[in-house]
Parts: sequence; C-alpha cells; structure tokens
Amino acid sequence: MEHDDTTTFDSGREDFCLCCLAERINHNEDRCHGESGAFSECVQTAWNYHRRDCVTQGNITRPSGVEGSRGSLLTLLSRPSPFPNETGALAIGEFEPVEVTGASKAGDLIKSQLTDARVLVVGAGGLGCELLKDLAMSGIGNVDVIDLDTIDVTNLNRQFLFREKDVGSSKAEVAAKFINDKCSWMNVTPYHGKIQDKDPSFYKGFNCILSGLDNVEARRWLNATVCGLVDLDEDGYPDPSTIIPIIDGGTEGFSGQARVILPRITSCFECSLDAFPPQKTFPLCTVAASPRLPEHCIAYAFTLQWPREFPDKKLNNDSPDDMQWVYQKAKARAEEYNITGVTYMLTLGVVKNIIPAVASTNAIVAAACVNEAVKLLSFCSQTLNTYMMYMGSTGVYSHTFVYEQKEDCPVCTSTVRKLTVKPTSTLNELIQTLRDGDLRLKNPSLTSGSGNTLYMQKPPALEKATRPNLDKTISSLIQNGEELVVTDTMFPDINLTLLVSFGN
Repeated sequence: MEHDDTTTFDSGREDFCLCCLAERINHNEDRCHGESGAFSECVQTAWNYHRRDCVTQGNITRPSGVEGSRGSLLTLLSRPSPFPNETGALAIGEFEPVEVTGASKAGDLIKSQLTDARVLVVGAGGLGCELLKDLAMSGIGNVDVIDLDTIDVTNLNRQFLFREKDVGSSKAEVAAKFINDKCSWMNVTPYHGKIQDKDPSFYKGFNCILSGLDNVEARRWLNATVCGLVDLDEDGYPDPSTIIPIIDGGTEGFSGQARVILPRITSCFECSLDAFPPQKTFPLCTVAASPRLPEHCIAYAFTLQWPREFPDKKLNNDSPDDMQWVYQKAKARAEEYNITGVTYMLTLGVVKNIIPAVASTNAIVAAACVNEAVKLLSFCSQTLNTYMMYMGSTGVYSHTFVYEQKEDCPVCTSTVRKLTVKPTSTLNELIQTLRDGDLRLKNPSLTSGSGNTLYMQKPPALEKATRPNLDKTISSLIQNGEELVVTDTMFPDINLTLLVSFGN
C-alpha cells in the first residue's frame, strides 16, 4: 500500500501517540467504515502524522497547536449534556457549553470554566499527588497546594511525584515543580506550612478546595474555616457567591471516601464527626516525616526502626523486652523533636494501630474527587449528593448516599445547643465535658451571656487572670438558663452558643 510518507509503520514503537491515531481515524471515519483495508491506511497515516508533528529529535511532544490544552475534555465541555448539573438532586448551576472555534478544534487552548478556575489542594501526600496529577490531566491549570510535611524515603513507593533525591525536601514544593515541569499548561503554586497559619482570607480566593488531609483535626479546622467564610443575609440564608465547595477525600487501607461539601447548604464535615471515633491510628507518612504527637514517635520506633535493626525478628507485642526497646527508642525520638508524653503504658496502647497506605485506593478516591471538581466548576454533569464510599477489601464496590445535615451542628447551623450540668460542677469539669463529649473541642474559652469572661486560653495574661474561675462552681458564675459563648481553636471565626440548665 502506497503512502505519501515512505516510512514504514511499526506498531511496536513505544513512542506512538494515541492522539495521532484518533486524529487520523476521525479524519477518515467514512472511509474506515466503507472500504476494506481503509483502517490500516488510517493507522499508517496516523504514524506519518506522528513522525511529522509529534516527534522532535527523538522526544515526544504535543501535536503542533495543542500546547496548553487538554483535548480529552473538549467534547464534554462543548456539547449539550444529557445530565447537566441543573437536573441533579444537588443542583448548583446551569451548564452552558463552551464555544469551539475552528482554531480550538485544531487543539488551541479554549477558554472555559476549568481554565479560569483557581483550585486549592490541601495535602501533597499519597492522595495529594494523585489529585495534582488528575487536575493536570483534566486541564485545571491554576492550582495551589499546601502541605506541612517533608519527603521521607518511605513515601517513595506510592507518592509518585517524588524521587530519592527529594528526600528531606518540602512535599508541596517538589510536587508543584514536578507538575509544572512535566505539564507546561499548569501553574501550580506551593506553600510549605500549616493550613492554620494561613489567614481565612487566603481561602476566599479559590473556586474549589480539594482536601487530601490525613487527620481529623486538620479536616475539622478547614471545614470550619471555609464554612465561616459564607455570608448570611438578614433571614439567615447563605449568599451563593461566598460559598466555596470542599471536596473531601480520605483513605484507609483498601477503603476510601469522596465527599462534596457545600458550606451552609449540605452537611459539613463536623456533621459526620460521630463517624470518626477519636483517632487511635496514625498515617505512616506523618509518623516518618513530621511527628507531632507522642504516638507518632512510638509508631516510628516499632514500624520503621525495629525492622531496620532486627530484620529477621518479628516484634512480639507480649514481650516486655521488645516493648521496652520500643519505648526507649520512642522516647529518644520524642526528645529529638521536643515532644513530651511518651510513657511505657502509652507505648503498649499504640503498638497495634497503624493505617496502611495503599496506592490503588489513593488513585481511585482522587479520581472521584477530581471528577466532582470538574462537575462543580463546569456544571457539565450532576454533582455527587453527597457521599461516596469505596470498599476495596470486598471487591470493586462503591456506595453513594446523602449525608444529612446535623440539626445542631456547631459549624454549619446557627442552632443554640442545650446542655444540662450539675450546679455543683466546677468550670473545669464543664470544660472537660466539652473536650470529651460529642463536641470534642480542643481548647475552649468561655464567656457568659452577660459578657463576663469566665475563662480564656489566650493570651497568657488573660489565662492567668481567669484561671481561678476553673475551681469555682458553675452556679456561682452563671444563672440557671443563661447562655455561654464558647470559642475554640478548632472553630476559627465561629462562636458556639450553649444554653446551660442546672440539673442532676
């Protein structure tokens, strides 16, 4: 068979681009269906096209004119959708197909909701790496990423944006550089540090936030911060222009979840806090790279240090000698990071609680999260309402359902919560109840409805001045049926109102 280009097509070439094949076959669609052998000719023509426009000095590049665009979503965004967002149970916008000119059909960058959007990825670990990759492949080019951790050698088996030379470097900075270098249409801005260090106004600048955090406390803080950004009118209804969607992803072994949170409209993360018992397990990347708790130091000693020193011996949880070794190593690591609280009894309690990290689970959950981001930004399809669970241990199975809003949620509702206490209880006992109860507060400060400051955690001078109230009875500080205003570091810019009644 004769062709314009005399180069012989080699189907075994690894550098053959599928985009070329699709381009040529689409050009010759009628012939492929109508003539015997025409398909082979299309493939040969595709190879010629590939040689001419896609191979430069032996390196694969994009076809000419495609720089900066992602053709895979062009059809989705440019045609009417059979399932537009406005037809779904959680409708938030009306889909309008983008206009595709002749130039953009050839591959030029087309302006759309995705190219205009600014997205924040919180966490650049196992889930965060997958999120960044999927955002890049979806053509969402303006991305910021924030992470506190540095890269540890134990991350390299699944956090694929990192290499051995990157060990010790910032996860956010290395991940951003990798994506920017490999994907010229991407503009990823990294931030190395705690999410709590950013002012709430920082989060106002994004159209969507994807959370790949590995601990409940940080997810609660982010949820409360973004919910606090929503403006309410005089009737208590949220201003839609101030709502920033959160897509929360999480994995644990072969299980995972993706969730859409529309602050003040759907249930928020705090509404489902009961589904997350107080954390007793610890992500391996945090344990290895940036320990912050005594439990992290203990986990490091028996999951990483023990196999290195005793590769042929299994740790015996019932052996006092083995446990003493773990305790001493954990204590030394805690001293290195200025962490207090490592005890022998705590060591015994922690040894059996580590979250395994599975790369395939991260990939599946991240894909679900970015899929929802595309739908939220473009309105091209119906939004998840509101929760998807993946249970890989029982097969390739997922389940979706609506997570209902909690009527007395302290974050996404304005409901006054009722609390009954003994009048003889001390203020310190009330504070402990707020910490250990269903609210699970961290450092609560309290002010009476009449404006009296009962106890303040900060600043130190005010804490010292209000400390004597901790040993006073509740009945001596407030009246029966009086309201208390509670603030906590877990809920920035949100005040919780408690109606306190005396009873047995």
